[in-house]
Amino acid sequence: MKNNPLADKSYEFALKIVVLYKKIISNHKEYVLSKQLLRSGTSIGANVSEANGAISNADFSAKISIAYKESLETKYWLNLLKDTEYIGSSEANSLICDADELSKIMFSILKTTRISKNN
Repeated sequence: MKNNPLADKSYEFALKIVVLYKKIISNHKEYVLSKQLLRSGTSIGANVSEANGAISNADFSAKISIAYKESLETKYWLNLLKDTEYIGSSEANSLICDADELSKIMFSILKTTRISKNN
């Protein structure tokens, strides 16, 4: 399998989200917000993985677009969990930076695939 930085980074991000989820439910017994974070945070890598198996350029672009939106949603849940003091600012900010990095990569991919599609 060839080197895929986005797949690698999104998988590593998902691992961090799972660890955080386990910490939140263990330490705070909070299940609703943390479950939303778990779903959106792990969905990024799942959609990137599906994009890598896409059967067309449109399918690839659609899956990357979903992953991009999931990264935005994940940042929302991280901010909410931070502002409600379920997680610390430094932990939240670190994960938000990771999500931003993923978002930027995916946005760049979307720009490139949509530009090449229109040519």
